[in-house]
Amino acid sequence: MWCLTIITYLAFFVQILFLTVAIAAGLYYLAELVEEYTVVTKKIVWWMNLVTIIIYVLLWLFENFPTFIVICGILAQLSHFLILVDFPYVIFLSPSFLIAVLFIIVNHYLAFQHFASVFHSFSEVMAYFTLCLWLVPFALFISLSANENVLPTVAERSSSDVVSNYFSKRDKKYSLLTLFNYAKDSLLPQRAKKGF
Repeated sequence: MWCLTIITYLAFFVQILFLTVAIAAGLYYLAELVEEYTVVTKKIVWWMNLVTIIIYVLLWLFENFPTFIVICGILAQLSHFLILVDFPYVIFLSPSFLIAVLFIIVNHYLAFQHFASVFHSFSEVMAYFTLCLWLVPFALFISLSANENVLPTVAERSSSDVVSNYFSKRDKKYSLLTLFNYAKDSLLPQRAKKGF
């Protein structure tokens, strides 16, 4: 009896490991796509943001969602529109980014409070969280890697000399794609290429 229990826990651990690797591979692939097609990514995130606003309005009209939740959700999506103005550049201390993070926290709190007091099925709750709370922030999180390989332009305002500012900040790359490349280089074995 105890042997089957140990095997069950071992299988559960292996499944979690495979799921983690699959999610990491998917995120790596999405980060590569976003890095390659920044203009298309901006349009896709913009449309996802607009669809989320429409979903909030529909929830308010047809499902009698509390007005405060709908207003906070729409304000969060408007803050995401402000982040998209300088896309693919994301400034973590900008007011639009900080307001978006604040609204993510507030919207999660309000959603947990609402779904704790009003019964909805698990699939309805997950649909709300996925489409209204997680979709656009997750897309913006994935698109952080697009900032890494963008050529220097006048959009970088921290220095008067754009080229020297670019080369001085080149060492400090902190993005999702950098994290995945570091994990790939440190965890996977390297093989030498033969040149004939």
